[in-house]
Amino acid sequence: MIPSFQFLPLPKIIFGAGKRNVLPEEIKEYGSTVLLITRPTVTATSSHGDEIFALLKEHGLTCHHETIGKEPSPIIIDEITDKYKGRGIDVVVSVGGGSVMDAGKAVSALLLVEYGSRHYLEGVGDMEHPGTKVPFIALPTTSGTGSEVTKNAVLSEVGEHGFKKSLRHNNFIPNKAIVDPEMMLTCPPDLTSASGMDAFTQLLESYLSKQANPLTDAIALQGLKLIKKHLIRSFLEGDQNLDARAGMALAAMFSGITLAHAGLGLVHGFASPFGAHTNIPHGEVCGTLMSPVNAMTIDKIIDDREHVSFSKYLIVSKIFADFKFKDDREYLLSFKEKLEHFSHAVEIPHLDAYEITDDVIEKIVAETSHKNHPVTFSKEELKEIIKRRIKKS
Repeated sequence: MIPSFQFLPLPKIIFGAGKRNVLPEEIKEYGSTVLLITRPTVTATSSHGDEIFALLKEHGLTCHHETIGKEPSPIIIDEITDKYKGRGIDVVVSVGGGSVMDAGKAVSALLLVEYGSRHYLEGVGDMEHPGTKVPFIALPTTSGTGSEVTKNAVLSEVGEHGFKKSLRHNNFIPNKAIVDPEMMLTCPPDLTSASGMDAFTQLLESYLSKQANPLTDAIALQGLKLIKKHLIRSFLEGDQNLDARAGMALAAMFSGITLAHAGLGLVHGFASPFGAHTNIPHGEVCGTLMSPVNAMTIDKIIDDREHVSFSKYLIVSKIFADFKFKDDREYLLSFKEKLEHFSHAVEIPHLDAYEITDDVIEKIVAETSHKNHPVTFSKEELKEIIKRRIKKS
């Protein structure tokens, strides 16, 4: 019996090499005054930054420019929002990675409301957002979060009472997503690696999720096939292999669609407290924990063919396997090895690069959510997952 499910609207998606050139015409549907949000040095993730500014000027658009240099916090978002309230912004445009996408999404959602971002954050605030916003256009320069097609903007604070929470509403889905793989050609290898592993994680977790449905399964499997073919190539040949960049851009977008409708699992359950208590970039957290989380999960279900996730792990294992006609156990064990291979091949750092203390590990484990993960681990097992990514001296 096919389970019941629902699917939210998607942005108008414009995908393809060179499609950044349609940005001015897409903006004009909303007006002529633009708030453009980018990285501090937009060319840090794309050599087309100057081209974007020139395009907007050529079409007579009034452009205000703000930058986001790290994962956005409520303070940063409120500073930008307060600066532009009442100044006639017709559309917000983000050109950048996941942090820039989240920042633009949050700013567009807060320009028309009275209160600051903390009031509306899940698990932090005391108010429900009405869903009003200024139109928002996303133009990603990395292939990772899929934020260009999701309804949430992630904001974080690091420290003793830190958090990583979402500003979320169905109306916050971007109005338009312009996905141009040429914009990713100058994305540096370390960012390509971290964002690519984030997309990989999102696809796998949403496929394995207890909330998955036939539509998200189909999209996730297609995305995983793209990951197998293009992730390592985009890392090794990212400045010249447009086909690999296009494949990863599509995989990342698919991951945003599937996570929005099926939810995520334990890797992202770890990522929120990691983001609250450390400065480790989100993609690196996902990339480094991807292998141990799934290895320990497979170990729990490998002898239980009736487990709900057994058949799904088997399907994914066969997608990534380099052989055919083996028994099920060999496929599952090979997928554990394949995940290790991907982490190594794209040079995901171990956690010891960030000097994580035992006290911090205790806090992270205490706050980690299993979300929609197919199995549950004890606190000691959660600690073991983290410690597997800390090299022994």
